[in-house]
Amino acid sequence: MRKISEKSAALFRCRSLLVLVSQIALILCSLVCAWLLRFEFRLPDSSQLWTAAPILIMVRLAVMPFFNLMHGWWRHTGMSDAVDVLKAVVAGSFAFLLIVRYGLGLKGFPLSIYALEALITFTLLTGVRVLSRLLAETVRRDSTSKRLILVGAGYAAQMIIREIQEVETGYKVIGCVDDNPLKKGLRVLGVPVLGPVEVLAKVVGQQRIDEVLIAIPSATQDQMCRLVAICKESGSAFRTVPAMAELIAGRVTLQQVREVSLTDLLGRIPVDLDLESVREHIRDRVVMVTGAAGSIGSELCRQIRTYKPKLLLCLDQNENGIFYLQHQLAQDDGDDNNGVNDRKVFCVADFSNPERMRRVFQTYRVEIVFHAAAYKHVPVMESNVDEAVSNNVFGLLALLNVAESSNCSTFVMISSDKAVNPANVMGCTKRVGELILAAWPGKRMRCVSVRFGNVLGSNGSVLPLFQEQIRQNQPITITHPEITRFFMTISEAVSLVLQAYAIGRNGDIMVLDMGKPVRIADLAKTLLRLSGKSGQEFRFIGLRPGEKLFEELFYPDERVLPSACEKIACTESVRLSWPALKRGLDQLYAAMSLGKRDFILAQLKQIVPQFTYASSDRLGSTENVPLRPSGADARQEGPMLLDIPVLPYRTWPAKSLSGPPAGGGPGD
Repeated sequence: MRKISEKSAALFRCRSLLVLVSQIALILCSLVCAWLLRFEFRLPDSSQLWTAAPILIMVRLAVMPFFNLMHGWWRHTGMSDAVDVLKAVVAGSFAFLLIVRYGLGLKGFPLSIYALEALITFTLLTGVRVLSRLLAETVRRDSTSKRLILVGAGYAAQMIIREIQEVETGYKVIGCVDDNPLKKGLRVLGVPVLGPVEVLAKVVGQQRIDEVLIAIPSATQDQMCRLVAICKESGSAFRTVPAMAELIAGRVTLQQVREVSLTDLLGRIPVDLDLESVREHIRDRVVMVTGAAGSIGSELCRQIRTYKPKLLLCLDQNENGIFYLQHQLAQDDGDDNNGVNDRKVFCVADFSNPERMRRVFQTYRVEIVFHAAAYKHVPVMESNVDEAVSNNVFGLLALLNVAESSNCSTFVMISSDKAVNPANVMGCTKRVGELILAAWPGKRMRCVSVRFGNVLGSNGSVLPLFQEQIRQNQPITITHPEITRFFMTISEAVSLVLQAYAIGRNGDIMVLDMGKPVRIADLAKTLLRLSGKSGQEFRFIGLRPGEKLFEELFYPDERVLPSACEKIACTESVRLSWPALKRGLDQLYAAMSLGKRDFILAQLKQIVPQFTYASSDRLGSTENVPLRPSGADARQEGPMLLDIPVLPYRTWPAKSLSGPPAGGGPGD
């Protein structure tokens, strides 16, 4: 190891000496050339020339280190290096003039030499650097490099070309194709624009292209579908750069280039976020994410940690999920201590247990809560109504109580498009959650709900099911040929949730822009096409319990208002007063104590009149069941149902709030 270090040091010294000698030669050459030009290629009064030469060399060499011009990595020369050379030449020429004319008193030294020498020196010092880069790139572009063509000639293409020119990537960019007619014939960092995208197949054949790269990160769904179709026709392998939302905080690199995915074809939504606003709200504050092991929760943790919170508390009842999240965040941060550091805490706990949560809040002094934990699977919750209500409604209430009493400043709940005109228990419980946050009587805590649709790749979503069926060559099962859903990528959804947190006011329901709804059958066909298969059977199995053909983002009576973020809307509707909502919640709690599905559903409908459901045949009708007593009993403290007393919401016992929270976001 020592021998290798010694050899490296020797090579570095040789390189530095070579750079020094070459620059001395260039400076001397510049002075001689300037003198010859001034005196028509003669050397009259050469004594002044040779007297000034060592002074000029010393001055220039003394100035160069201040502008970082003594290194020898000229193959990476760029515009900034040319600017540094110009600054060094101007500074050196000014110092040379002062020393020769006023220090040594050589008044006879021609004034024109100062300007000519500076011009020639700048040309030679810059030229030798550019020539070194050209030679290095020429050597690197040998026959083993893959021939690459870029679709798009914009900013992303420029960054890809620049990286290929500066780093040994094994690629050579032959040209670009772009639909902008003004770009045809132009050159992007020396790479020609060969024409519109339609000529791609022709160019691939003529230029023997090995790979096509789609370098348009802002492409829409329709544009991506068209580009993919053209790339397939060309017969060449093709990939794409990440979507714009994934590049907000970084730059395009070849390491980020990937295969075209379903996400690209479903629609790439450029998100213009006020990152500084989010950073100001999170930096140096204690943030807790419930359901941290789930799809939305884990992405919340990843993005929140980039805003430098004082402490990030990742909470979930799923022990395995917390273990994997801890490992993933440790890898992302480069931790060497199993992901445990002074900025993150991983907590296995049930958010609906008030005693446990009170200890957590008091220990870590939680200031901001992102509540992503919920039961979310529609068919499962249809047959587990009491657990859905216990977790999604009364668990939420228990957590809100603890947050309020612990002086928490902000509480953000992840809602779902299934909360609009709900046809299932999961959606109805999410709507009750929205109503609770909108009417919450606490004065210290800002409560915001964020409503959006399905996210691609979440736990239990339809996408992994389709992928598994395609891999197994099984029939692709779809509930209905016309069923549609809203889709968004997890990273986009979470970025907008954080923006909604920053701009939302107390009681607001913020709704994310989901774009156009997607037919599930079309999604399956697209996924099949990306998998390189065709002709696989589609089987329609009928709607499952609680499913609707289409989802909605707004109630008809909700007024949709713009917000500070283009991709987020704020809804305004008549809010329930807290006393009226609390009475309904007390009755719902009483119905829960009976454990009868239809009693619970009937009381949910009392709170959310738009809720539609099918009553259980085996339990019979509940129309004649009294949900509130009359007479003297009605005057008792707290509502009653069938003589079963109900405690006020602030003292509901923890044992009745059982049920582990699922770690996800909106239902899929």
